[in-house]
Order: sequence, then structure tokens, then C-alpha cells
Amino acid sequence: MISALVRFLKARELSILVLMVAYILFVGAFNQEFLAGNSITILIKASVILVVMAIGQSFVLFTSNIDVSVGSVMGLSAAVCGVLLTAGMNVWLVVPIVLLVGTVVGFLNGVGVSYFNIPSIIMTLGMLGVIRGTMLIYTKGMWIEDIPNFYKQLSGLKFLGMNFPVWIVLILLVLSHIWLTRTRFGRYFYAVGDNVEGARLVGIPVQRVTVLAFILSGISASIAGLVFVMNIGFVPNQTGTGLELQVIAATVLGGVSLTGGVGSVIGAGLGALFFTVISNSLIYLKIPAYWNNAISGFLLLLIVVGDSKFQRFLKNYSFKKRQTEILDDAASLITGGAKPDEQNKATH
Repeated sequence: MISALVRFLKARELSILVLMVAYILFVGAFNQEFLAGNSITILIKASVILVVMAIGQSFVLFTSNIDVSVGSVMGLSAAVCGVLLTAGMNVWLVVPIVLLVGTVVGFLNGVGVSYFNIPSIIMTLGMLGVIRGTMLIYTKGMWIEDIPNFYKQLSGLKFLGMNFPVWIVLILLVLSHIWLTRTRFGRYFYAVGDNVEGARLVGIPVQRVTVLAFILSGISASIAGLVFVMNIGFVPNQTGTGLELQVIAATVLGGVSLTGGVGSVIGAGLGALFFTVISNSLIYLKIPAYWNNAISGFLLLLIVVGDSKFQRFLKNYSFKKRQTEILDDAASLITGGAKPDEQNKATH
């Protein structure tokens, strides 16, 4: 019974899915409108930006680092996208330019952490301020409006019943999951986060893997910026402010460990969806929206403490189980192949 429970808990994606369904039913018991089909569709669409950013953040957390600059990267990317589109530039040129913004920022973060040994929290926190200031200078502190209609209409495009942004998320999730689980280089991210010195000793290019993790985080933030402009249709001068806390909380909620080497992008995506469900449920529970930041911080603390205790429980359980197996094996050797309990039965 205990073994089955442990196996279930180890399947973090399954456990977070069960928790999310239970929470949705809980809120629905207070307000049945929350369970309406239209509400669920809106929730999925609203989670797209957070899911995309959680995917990128996962790569960084896998390597036992953290990226708190993603909110500002998303804001700058959205601003660049808005300015270029309103200037009449072709969308096929706008998209690669915006993605280049995230790539450059991610590269700078990765180089600072890998080659200059700057702690990731310090490096990305410094970049957060630089990028946020750059965005305000670039936009002159003004909102960007008059986004071309054709770009805003992309958000409403549907294929097989799902919106275009949702398809973007699904494709990113599938490709990232396959890369991380089915390729040798993809597994390097876990190896670096699990034991950086051990990874270096077996020939894994630790510095390159770390830089690439930050680049992927920056690119995901840029994609989120593109989707933001698509969904909202304008760019406020505070776009992305405070979003990094939500991204980290959502990713950890989905089972990606802050200590590195544990988790999956599927779990991170489910965590982001669950976090969106929690945020949006406040409306149906009659809780004021200004509670969002407090709830985000509380969830992050709760998850980190819970994750630490959970990992310790699993480690202790696995250790005790392994000890029991070793003792049984030793006893069977002494008794000629029969286990102690079997030998007792035989003697009686």
C-alpha cells in the first residue's frame, strides 16, 4: 500500500493533475459558474503565457539555477513587437527580431553565470533592472497601441477547436519533452542540476548546457511577449512586471525542484495551468484581485517547504527499503537461499 502511494507521489504530473481537478471541484461547489465550459476554455487560453514561460524556466531550474529576469524580457519583447508592428514592418521579420531579444538576454545571463561564476539570482536580478529600464527608454514610458488588426486576430484563429496560442503551447511542450527525455543532450540538463561536478567529470559540457538553458528561458519569454501582444492588442509600460514570481511558483508547483535535476516540462505546464486556475478562481470566490501577489508568494513558500519535506520523505523511504532488501539478500545467502520468514515457516 505504501509502495503504491510512493509511486503515485513520484508521478508528479499525475498528482498535480489530481490536485487541480480537486481544486476546480472545490471552487465549483461554491460557485457553479466556475465549472461552465466557457470558463474552462477561458482559463486554458489565459494560462498560455505562463505555460510558455514555465517551459523556459524549467530548463534553468533543471540546471540548479534560477532566472528572475523573465518578466522584464517578456515586457521588452512585447514592446519591440508592438513598436515594429505599428511601424508597418512585416510580421515575418518582427518575429525573429523579437526572438533575438530573448536570445541575447539569455546568452548574457548564461555567460555571466557559467563563465564569470556570478550566482544566477544576482545575475538575472541585475538584468531584470537593466532590461526594465531599457524597455521604458525604448517606449519613452508610453503605452503602445494601434496594433494591426491582422495580428490581434491571430489569437482568435482556431484549428481542431483550439486557439492558435494554445497550439503554440502544445507544440512547445511536446518538442521540449521529447528533447529532454529522448535525446542524450536533453538529459544533460538533468545531469548538470543533479551533480555538476560529476557531470563535468564524465565529459558533459556544463558551461554550454547552462548557457543554452538561459537562452531557452529568454526565447520562451520572447514567445510569451509575442503572444501577449496577440491576446491583449496593446502594450502597457509595465508589461511583465512581477511575472517572474508567478513563473517560478508555477514551475515549482508543477514538480520542478529548485535544487535542480528533478521534474519535467509537462509538470511545469500543468503547474502553470493550476496557478492560473487559482488566480482566476479568486473572482468566483469573491476574493479581491490585489490578493494575487500575496497568494503567489505564500504558494511559493509553501511549495518550496513542502517539496523539501517531500524529497526527504522519498529519500528516507527509498533508503530504508534498500536497507531491507540488502539485509534480506544477506540473510538468504546465510540460510542457503531461503528468506528468514520462509526459513521460520520451514522449521515449524
